[in-house]
Amino acid sequence: MAVAVTIAAASLLTASACSSNGGGKAPDNAAPGITFASGTATPGMAPDGSGPTGMPGMSMPSSSAAAAAPAGPNAVNIDNFAFGPSSLTVKVGTTVTWTNKDEEPHTVVATDGAFRSPTLGNNATYTFTFTKAGSFAYVCSIHPFMHATVVVTQ
Repeated sequence: MAVAVTIAAASLLTASACSSNGGGKAPDNAAPGITFASGTATPGMAPDGSGPTGMPGMSMPSSSAAAAAPAGPNAVNIDNFAFGPSSLTVKVGTTVTWTNKDEEPHTVVATDGAFRSPTLGNNATYTFTFTKAGSFAYVCSIHPFMHATVVVTQ
């Protein structure tokens, strides 16, 4: 994205320097500058320069600490290419909810075939109700290095 912005900025500077001002040369006292549609000189920054605001159509990255905390006692977040918590213990009859906090797609697939989610995009969820006791290991089928376990007790 930064490369595209840099190329666009260079193109705009070149075009403005070549505009008709009697010879195609920018005045000696002219300082080059770009104002983006957001009204700022730096896209993604607040106009007062206080910090990032995000680009239109793009989400800001979430902090690992905030996104890693599950939304409830029976929740698993997928964040930074990991399931959190990596081990969850619940009672029979409990519904567990997985939420993908990554920008990349993920799946939740039991290694024994007990459950399988569709591909989850950003902020998508998958729920599964555990009806029998046991230890259920699972992975992301897209990124098999991601693995975790749900332990179901009576």
